[in-house]
Amino acid sequence: MKKRSIVKMALAAGMTAMCMWGLVGCSSDAAEGSNGLTGGVAATVNGVEIAEDDVTLSIESVRTSYGITDEASWASWMQSFGYTSETVRSEVIDGLVEQELVRQGAAAAGIVIDATEIDSYVDSMKGQFDSEEAWVSALQGAGFESEEKYRETIELSLMVQRFEDTFESDEEPSDESILEYAGLYRTSFDGAKRSSHILFDASDEATAQEVLAKLNSGELDFAEAAAEYSLDGSGANGGDVGWDALSSFVTEYQAGLDELEKGEISGLVTSQYGIHIIMCTDHYVAPEEITDVETLPTEFYDVLYDMAYEQLCQEAYQTWLTEQLETSEIVINDMPEGLSYYVDMEAYAAEQEALNAEAEAEGQDGETSDADAESDEEAAAE
Repeated sequence: MKKRSIVKMALAAGMTAMCMWGLVGCSSDAAEGSNGLTGGVAATVNGVEIAEDDVTLSIESVRTSYGITDEASWASWMQSFGYTSETVRSEVIDGLVEQELVRQGAAAAGIVIDATEIDSYVDSMKGQFDSEEAWVSALQGAGFESEEKYRETIELSLMVQRFEDTFESDEEPSDESILEYAGLYRTSFDGAKRSSHILFDASDEATAQEVLAKLNSGELDFAEAAAEYSLDGSGANGGDVGWDALSSFVTEYQAGLDELEKGEISGLVTSQYGIHIIMCTDHYVAPEEITDVETLPTEFYDVLYDMAYEQLCQEAYQTWLTEQLETSEIVINDMPEGLSYYVDMEAYAAEQEALNAEAEAEGQDGETSDADAESDEEAAAE
């Protein structure tokens, strides 16, 4: 069975407490007096303390989210994925150490998040709830003791994002790396269609019908007609609206385009924006294997290039992080006793082995009893 990182579990559960660039939504203050909180310091990063209770609360958030709060199910999960209480703690601390390094790096880079930007995120989320009580309940369900803690989470998340965006690469993506991405996204591009349109007001069907007749007769050129009649800005570019694989067209427009082959013109297509006349200007059919970047439409190449370049920037960021881990003063303290998530896995394994042996023995006894019963029946029959 593939080991599942508890850090990734936290992300999947919507907990923002313990990923490499994640956030601690709870604080040790929130659980003062709760069982299993020991206080103390789990680690220090360049003199900045990571509270032991933050580590504990992070782990307990995951246990709650996955319904493994009782000791038996928690121990069973750890055994299944090759964890011990010690390695769970270690992995969470590693994530929080990296988070603190990124926080310090962002501060050194002078990255500051404006309060109005945080307000925008919080208000957008808060607006999805019918009442203040529902909002507070949702926050608490996600592990936040207050809206202020949630705001701190948003602020740190934005700070980390901005900091990562500061990393650029001096290296250009190679054709090989672009082709790798082309292989990954081949099915997304295969069958893509490029189109141009002429947009008329919904009330001007007569003009739209007249223009369509002239286009079909060859009296009008499509690009020239788009420049003259189209109500949107695409007319300046011959009506071009790009590839459907890179856009999100309204349902009616996409349905009309799907019916066309390269060079064909639709009838009148009505959508919420008005009346369209659509022309399919290109149709891309991807080969089974894309081996040459020159065969890619320019727009697809640009998207794939950006993906490959972003990967180089991520590598630059990871190089920085690795250097910080190697050069920073990081102290991880011993695991304290009395932690809520602690289970003696050696004792648990021994107990499970004993239970399995007992079950096996009972099964053998049952087989013997069945055989004896059959012998008795045969004797009685005789």
